[in-house]
Amino acid sequence: MSQARLFVGNLSYQTGENDLQDYFAQVGAVKSVNLMMDRVTGKSRGFAFVELSTPEEAQKAIEQFHNKDFQGRAITVNVARPREERPPRRDRPDFRSGGGDRGERRERY
Repeated sequence: MSQARLFVGNLSYQTGENDLQDYFAQVGAVKSVNLMMDRVTGKSRGFAFVELSTPEEAQKAIEQFHNKDFQGRAITVNVARPREERPPRRDRPDFRSGGGDRGERRERY
């Protein structure tokens, strides 16, 4: 995982990738912006990943922007951690999958 890749959280749901590109360009060259979107609704999930050219620029962004106001919200800016390994969704319990207690009564013997 690159030390130049940042997690940016607590974003306004109206924030766009161009907004982040322009904002982070204040501290250095922005290589990429990846705004996380909900698959079902197509709306922002309120966080993004921003990659800068160097770890030094990323550190400067953390110092300059962490807990600062951006579009009316105090944003979180940290070095992005690697994604945690999780089992595929079909193997995880999910209350929407129809499994579990369905309100059926069972006799105890």
